[in-house]
Amino acid sequence: MLQSDSDSSLSPVTADDLDLAVQLTVALLREVPPTAWAGKAGSLEWDCWETVEHLSDDLFAYAVQLGPKAPPLDGEVPFVWESRRPGGPANAVHADRAAGPAGLLQVLEACGALLIAMVRTTPPQARAYHAFGVSDPEGFAAMGIVETLVHAYDLAQGLGLAWNPPEDLCSRVLARLFPQASGATEPWPTLLWATGRGDLPGHPRLNTWRWDGTPRT
Repeated sequence: MLQSDSDSSLSPVTADDLDLAVQLTVALLREVPPTAWAGKAGSLEWDCWETVEHLSDDLFAYAVQLGPKAPPLDGEVPFVWESRRPGGPANAVHADRAAGPAGLLQVLEACGALLIAMVRTTPPQARAYHAFGVSDPEGFAAMGIVETLVHAYDLAQGLGLAWNPPEDLCSRVLARLFPQASGATEPWPTLLWATGRGDLPGHPRLNTWRWDGTPRT
């Protein structure tokens, strides 16, 4: 992993940051022709529709993890996550295909809004379970942003769209979740590298990866 050269003056990750990531992604996906959703999402084994459902499910799962008055610290809130086909994503959230792509994007925006609201209203001292470390509301916001940015990248790769999220947003989530990769190289390529999606000069490509969601204070 890269040596940390992060700027400790970077502002915390916020609900507004997550809102921005979700809205930029929804705007990107509104460009997608209705016939393109069955194509593969970049290097993933899922098609583009399934990938948006998976992203929606990620945001939903993080929101409900913060939901109980005493969030669980040893496991996930026990929703049923299941695939609708062999090899498909295991989700609790599935969009009604009869509603078409516009309905799919409403599902994404609604799930994002749930997490945004939970990050805004949950006390900062709250802690909840995640497999990559018990985290706080800021951590769940950062996780939601990473999921959103990198799955938007997967979708853009599969759909032939340009996707370049804001550098300052990438810098803050790197500092929060990947502190050893933060600050040494350009933030967006570094985030892609840290999530196993890209090459970074002088560093081996990652076949496995994880963030550190534990609180910084």
